[in-house]
Amino acid sequence: MPTDNQTSLRRDIGFFGASFLVLNAMIGAGIFALPGKVAVNAGLLSPWLFLVVGVLFLSVVLTFAELASYYDRTGGPVLYATEAFGPLAGFSTGWVIYLARMTAFAANANVMATYLASLSDFFAGDVPRAVIITAVTVGLTWANVLGVRDGVRTMGVFTFLKVTPLILMVLIGMQHVTGATLLPGGPFLVDELGGTTLLLIYAYVGFETIAVTAGETSQPRKTLPKALVGSVIGTGLLYFVIVLVFVSVISADQYAAATLVDVGRSLAGPAGALAITLAAVFSIGGNLAGSMLAAPRLIFSLAENGLLPKWFGHIHPRYATPDRSILVMGGMALVLALTGSFVKLAIASSVARLLGYIICIAALPAIRRKADEEVRSKAFHLKGGYTIPAIGLVICLWLLAQSKQESWIAVSILISIGVALYWLEMRQAKKQLRS
Repeated sequence: MPTDNQTSLRRDIGFFGASFLVLNAMIGAGIFALPGKVAVNAGLLSPWLFLVVGVLFLSVVLTFAELASYYDRTGGPVLYATEAFGPLAGFSTGWVIYLARMTAFAANANVMATYLASLSDFFAGDVPRAVIITAVTVGLTWANVLGVRDGVRTMGVFTFLKVTPLILMVLIGMQHVTGATLLPGGPFLVDELGGTTLLLIYAYVGFETIAVTAGETSQPRKTLPKALVGSVIGTGLLYFVIVLVFVSVISADQYAAATLVDVGRSLAGPAGALAITLAAVFSIGGNLAGSMLAAPRLIFSLAENGLLPKWFGHIHPRYATPDRSILVMGGMALVLALTGSFVKLAIASSVARLLGYIICIAALPAIRRKADEEVRSKAFHLKGGYTIPAIGLVICLWLLAQSKQESWIAVSILISIGVALYWLEMRQAKKQLRS
């Protein structure tokens, strides 16, 4: 049953707001740099590799769509893992996904400052960098404290500003696409398939954001599955045509150093480069807005479930937002971004996400079994029993096997810290019960 705090949250996120969450979580800084890095190993197969990986990863997304259809409360992965495996699993899942989002926020804030510095010398240097990072972080933090509706509106603006130049680039660039680039001849070889796929999958992670905000979404059991699946499919198709234009415009010997900014420059000169640079800035801004909206709800959900101090579960009496969780997220992300100590954590963020995905997929059988008849009858059911979740589980495990030792070490340290905090809270709770 929802707590008093859960029921006092305002359900101001509709279908489009939920879709903006997914789009901004997935379309961040990666798509502006990934095409060249993938093309180095896959060549003209790169667009199809993006599409194939997206289709395979859709098995994970579909599993989350069913999981989301069982709940109307804030928390997403925290609720799934807690329901199936108990509070320790719920805490660990929420903890690693929260850290992944927080460190990604810090990393992308720095990338935004770098792109702005490329526009003008006025933004270059350590002091302007610090001012940009601080202004963006504080601004997004405050916008989300004021209300989830303002946060969604901010994302909507960023979505329009970043997607429009990309679509224009695709429309102009399609004239360079030939039959040979659309359907390349053999041999069909991809160098370092495991590492290339692990790099490419970074473009698809982040969709779990949508489930975290269920407590503030209108009719979440219906809205979330539709927005999740539709947005991921749309994003995958957008990736395909973007990379298709990239390999059609950029020569093979320039793949390693080229980005979408170079595509814009080739198609429309300095104005095209400027447009894509601004699109990158807005893209990162939208990603940051999505992270600031969703990640604090993970900490809020942990507090709501008694896994963190109740202090984190406070709701602002006027704005009806989890204000303390938002402020903690903003403060921690700002410190990491300004000090640069986030680098190793950012490298491990995708590994942390994959661990969270595995736990959530494994939770589906227990959640199906425990759901009452009314909820089960209205849930989004996957065809084929557990075939689709099993495919998603195998994909996540295979991707984890491609990870480097340094990523595992960083994630292990983070999980250890989280478990220590969890046990401290449990110990404090037991003392209060005895007294």
